[in-house]
Amino acid sequence: MIFSGKTVLITGASQGIGSATAQHLASLGANVVLTARSADALEQLAAQIGPQAKAIACDVSDYDQVKAAVDLALAHFGSLDILVNNAGLLAPVHRLLDFAPADWDKVIDVNVKGVFYMMHAALPIMIGQGGGTIVNISSGAAYGVLEGWSHYCASKAAVLQLTRSGHEEYGDQEIICLGLSPGTVATEMQVLIKASGINPVSQLAVTDHIPTSDVAQAVAFLCGPAGAKYVGKDFHLKSPESRAAIGLAMR
Repeated sequence: MIFSGKTVLITGASQGIGSATAQHLASLGANVVLTARSADALEQLAAQIGPQAKAIACDVSDYDQVKAAVDLALAHFGSLDILVNNAGLLAPVHRLLDFAPADWDKVIDVNVKGVFYMMHAALPIMIGQGGGTIVNISSGAAYGVLEGWSHYCASKAAVLQLTRSGHEEYGDQEIICLGLSPGTVATEMQVLIKASGINPVSQLAVTDHIPTSDVAQAVAFLCGPAGAKYVGKDFHLKSPESRAAIGLAMR
């Protein structure tokens, strides 16, 4: 019960990794602040979790909404101890010249600016409390290029640098800033990827993707004492060593 009394803010919490993480951390004693654009889905999840959960609709590409969500966490639960930057977009999948610039911009606004905005709003609170943990959901796309994913690859490379910057600039103030690269996960995003038919990821079978519960367990692991080992870099959930460290079966 290392999360008892801790408050966790999770972006993109209405479904997939965010929802699974919220439920898992709440089961370990955490208070959870649920954010996403879908207010109805958030309220349903909050009702399911109970009084440990508070929902607030939030578009992470809007700094005023981000600040409101962070302020709510502090006002309602009295602290903000952990931030999980999970909100992210990938669709549409196109080659560079086939993109409408506005579609490319939208992914950057959510995947990059959203992470920066949340870090910017949360860090003063965490520093004032004497410490905190930031987990940025990363991707193997941060390290390589996939056809049709220029927006996603560029955005995740930027998130990796934000993780490194968070550690470089605030690690000496007890801020644990690290990334989690989960590999391919069985979420709605994979449905969209498969429908695109572009690049090898779209050819993967459903059974090739890990369940969201694996990622939730990885977040809990990284937010505990073990997280200090991975500051300023990505924890790669696909590796056998990482899965063994968490106690997950090999794949």
